[in-house]
Amino acid sequence: MIKIGLTGSMGMGKTTTGKVFEKFGCAVWNADKATHKLYSKGGKAVTAVAKLFPSSFENGSISRSKLKILLRNDPDKLRDLERAVHPLVLEDRQNFQSNTKKEIVVFDIPLLFETGADKEMHKTVCVFTTYENQLKRLKNRNHGKEEYFKELLSKQMPSNEKCERSDYLIETATLTLVEKRVKEILNEIKTQNHA
Repeated sequence: MIKIGLTGSMGMGKTTTGKVFEKFGCAVWNADKATHKLYSKGGKAVTAVAKLFPSSFENGSISRSKLKILLRNDPDKLRDLERAVHPLVLEDRQNFQSNTKKEIVVFDIPLLFETGADKEMHKTVCVFTTYENQLKRLKNRNHGKEEYFKELLSKQMPSNEKCERSDYLIETATLTLVEKRVKEILNEIKTQNHA
């Protein structure tokens, strides 16, 4: 099994790129989706997160929007949340890995380098686009305020640093560009692996 870590800052096109990898026959695990599942009713993180943030608990699940507000008001609590949730996300990733039959598995992890998950990957891929494009996508996605995104982005490793640390880069200006680059990367990885 070849493990590829896929990363990139918010609004850079990770999810779309993940779908392209899937289209070309890779198994794709998504950290955000896993977290979503853990926060949903019956999810493994509900009890622990509800203990830390009682007001984020509603209808048997964790309200991500309430959690965001609580963390914004008390950033130090983020460490407590990560301590509770990261081991469960890791467990989900390992289960996915154990149960897939695909030759190439792509792990879509926004904080790939920040959490040290890159060390478990054979190759790393970073997606990027222009700052203008990124802001436009974020505004379209969340109909939000620019200051909020800038604040969130300031908490992540800068995009150029992620790019420098990655084995491959994918510019996500257009879907055609993404598909072409994903094909090239997969061909190169398969060639290296069978050499």
